[in-house]
Amino acid sequence: MSISRRQFLGWLGAAGTAGAGAAVGKKAHAAASKRFEGYPDSDGVLFDSTRCIGCRKCEEGCQKVNELPEPDRPFDDLTVLEIKRRTRAGVYTVVNKYDTGENGKGTVFRKIQCNHCLEPACASACFVAAFTKTPTGAVTYDESVCVGCRYCMIACPFEIPTYEYDQPLTPKIEKCTMCYPRITQGLLPGCVEICPVEALSFGKRKDLLREARDRIQKHPKRYVDHIYGEKEMGGTNWLYLSGVEFEKMGMREDLGTTSAPELTHGALSIVPMVVGLWPVLLTGVYAINKRKEKINREEKERAVAEALGKANAEAQAKLSQTMEKAENDKKTEIDTAVKKALEEAAKKESDDKETS
Repeated sequence: MSISRRQFLGWLGAAGTAGAGAAVGKKAHAAASKRFEGYPDSDGVLFDSTRCIGCRKCEEGCQKVNELPEPDRPFDDLTVLEIKRRTRAGVYTVVNKYDTGENGKGTVFRKIQCNHCLEPACASACFVAAFTKTPTGAVTYDESVCVGCRYCMIACPFEIPTYEYDQPLTPKIEKCTMCYPRITQGLLPGCVEICPVEALSFGKRKDLLREARDRIQKHPKRYVDHIYGEKEMGGTNWLYLSGVEFEKMGMREDLGTTSAPELTHGALSIVPMVVGLWPVLLTGVYAINKRKEKINREEKERAVAEALGKANAEAQAKLSQTMEKAENDKKTEIDTAVKKALEEAAKKESDDKETS
C-alpha cells in the first residue's frame, strides 16, 4: 500500500505527540520552540584586531584555565600562524594570521572561539536542551543530556562546536565556554587575563559596545566603522573591532541580523515529535546492535571451535604419524641389531672351527 508524504508526516506526528509527553515531558518542546532572548545585563568580550600581535598567549591562557591537552606545538611556536586553523576538540580558541595587502595594515590577526550568540543557533537546534544561554552571556553545554546528534555543529553559522571523534565511549561536544566557571566567581576569562596588549576587554556587553563606538569615533582612520557581533545573527556577546574589512579576516558578512531561532522556528516546530520517537529509535538501534554483537560473538565462537577442531585433528594425525614412524624405526633398529648379532655369532663360530 502506498502512502503520501502528508499521511506519513501525520502518522509520525501522532506518534511523536504521544511519545514526547511520555518520554521527555515539556523540556524537549521548550528546547525546540523557545526563542532565546539575550540578557540585557550580560557580560561579553571585545576583541580589537588592531591591537592583536598574534602572540598566541590567549591560546595558552585558555589551555591552562580549562585544563586542556597540551598543544601539538608549543605556544611560542608562531609558525602555526602560517596555517589557517579552527577550533576542535581540546582546543577552544585559535589565532589566525591574514595578509590583507593593504598599506600599513598588511598583516592582521584574529582570535577565533565561540561567539556566544544572544540567541544561539546551537541551543535552538538542540532538542534535548544540552545548550543553555546563561544570564552571564555565556552559552554552556551539558554533556549528561547530549545524544550526540551534532545538529549544533550544523546549525552554528560560525562553525564552532566540535565533536570528540577520538573518544568512542564518551564523546561530547566541545567549545569555548567564555570561562563560565571563572566569571561566575568574579574572575576574568583566561584569554582576557593573559593578553599582554589588551586586545581583549571583558565587561558588560552594553559597556563594551559603548567603548567600541568611542574608539571608532576617536580613531576613524584606524577602524572600520562597524562593530561585528552587535547585530550579526541577532547579536553576540563576543564583539570585534577591525582596521580592515571583516571578510578579509575570514569572517562572514552575509549572515544578516536575524537570529537563528527566528529563522528556523517553523522548521524546528516538528522537533518535539522527533524527540518523542527518539527513545523508540534508540531502542531499535540498541536491539539491532545487540543482535549484531550476538551474531558476531557466535560467529567468532564457531570460528574458534572450528579452528581448534582442525588443529586437534591435525595434531592427532601428526602424532599418529610420529608414533607409527617411531614404531617402524624401533622395529628396524631391533631387526638390524638381531641381524648384526647373528652375523657376529656365525663369524665367531667359523673362527673357532678354523682354530681347532
